[in-house]
Amino acid sequence: MASIAASGARRAAAPPNPASMPLSRKYLIFAVLAFGQFMALIDIQIVAASLNDIQAGLSAGPDEISWVQTAYLMAELVMIPFSAFLAQAMSTKWLFATSAALFTATSIACGLAWNIESMIAFRAIQGFVGGAMVPTVFAVGFTIFEGKQRALIPAILGMVSVLAPTLGPTVGGIITETIDWRWIFFINIAPGIAVTALAIWLVDIDRADTRMFGKIDWSHLVAMAVALAGLEYVLEEGPRHDWFGDPQIVMVAWIALVAFGLFLERSFYSKNPIVRLSPFRRPTFVFACVFNLVIGFGIYSSTYLLPVFLGRVRDFNSLQIGTTVFVVGGGQLIGTLIAASASQRVDRRITIAIGLLGFAGSLWMTSHISAEWGFGELLLPQFVRGLFVMLCIVSSVNMALTGFMGPELRSASGLFNLMRNLGGAIGIATVNTWLQDNSRIQASRFGEALGASGRSAQDGIADLARRFAAITPDPDHALLMAQAAIGRVVGRQALTVAFDDVFRLMALMFLAALVMVPFCGAPPPGAAPPPPDAH
Repeated sequence: MASIAASGARRAAAPPNPASMPLSRKYLIFAVLAFGQFMALIDIQIVAASLNDIQAGLSAGPDEISWVQTAYLMAELVMIPFSAFLAQAMSTKWLFATSAALFTATSIACGLAWNIESMIAFRAIQGFVGGAMVPTVFAVGFTIFEGKQRALIPAILGMVSVLAPTLGPTVGGIITETIDWRWIFFINIAPGIAVTALAIWLVDIDRADTRMFGKIDWSHLVAMAVALAGLEYVLEEGPRHDWFGDPQIVMVAWIALVAFGLFLERSFYSKNPIVRLSPFRRPTFVFACVFNLVIGFGIYSSTYLLPVFLGRVRDFNSLQIGTTVFVVGGGQLIGTLIAASASQRVDRRITIAIGLLGFAGSLWMTSHISAEWGFGELLLPQFVRGLFVMLCIVSSVNMALTGFMGPELRSASGLFNLMRNLGGAIGIATVNTWLQDNSRIQASRFGEALGASGRSAQDGIADLARRFAAITPDPDHALLMAQAAIGRVVGRQALTVAFDDVFRLMALMFLAALVMVPFCGAPPPGAAPPPPDAH
């Protein structure tokens, strides 16, 4: 009897076999988790599109409001690699359900925030708990699917990853313009509850190992949190505060560097590391992470730059900006179908090379932007960008996660997704710096050109002052108005040329990434993952 009871207990504790799961249930599980990922990703851009309204509603200062996004991103960066450990300790079901439930609760708290301090605190918690949903979906997709079904996973999740930032400004603009900015948080309540309930009901693919909670290497966890949060702080605040010319940024950078050193030491020598770096032993995984860093740089930077251009140069409101950048989604939908089909038939080196070339081409087309560009002129460059970015994403995901199973697959997924977010943070900080520097350079050149033109520039200002004299009796005031008008025109044109320079530099960066493509060979024999019941 004792042996029968022990055998029954072993069967109860044994992990489910995904291979025996009906295909319809697999798709349903994946759909629920992918929607949770979409909810977490789109929230970033929805909020970004409404920061001005949040600032006014909470009576916050310009420097304070940026922390609504910075706090979220800092906390999310910490959770993404930590989620592999939690998935093993809690099980995928309870990690995802808890993440979705807490994300929903903190969305309510953000919508009820009474001042900027409470908003920043709730956003930090929201970013931390929501960050677990993103890498978990990738790991689950590569666990429960195989063969042709698995080929669709990178394409679908890649589309979710880039479609969410694209739709965010549109959805945020519509909600803020038609209802109220607080509803950009309250809109998460119904889908959040649904995702939580469905995850508890449907997801059953592994078992929890709660003993791991007693083995947490706290020094490793704290070192990772300080290193990633410090890096995100430096990248977010650097462009606004002259980078290392600011003593506070220098101090945070040194703290982050020391914490990163401790993180590496614990990763190699800890008996129970929070994050396992073993996936980096595979060269293909290393190259995939570098590609994902570059892709994240391109996706997040281009998604950031165009709304800034439309807002600062064209004076578009959030709704107009959203409807202008929405066209990228059409290219992404078509690109998803092409990429999924090509992943089974074409060498991934060819597909990622075509994707990089196409993405570089779309950036090069955008580098000819003028101060009059709007929806019509941006239609083709954006469509091309959405089309070719999917080839990059699908190839890099396959390259990164193929061949991993179990806990190592979770670690690989967390590290891989971390690279994309780091690429985005580095990209936004970099293009901000390029934009500021190039704007000053171009404005200086315009000023030199006007000075070299001699009498023609002075005659133009005098003629404009005579026109302003019709609306003001003070000739000195009319002259000041004319000079201010010329200054605005010069500033607008200088900023436009600076955008051209930034997009051109990004295009060259994607072309430079082609150097890595020949080294991304096909997986060696035996690298294909074993069937799901092997673990």
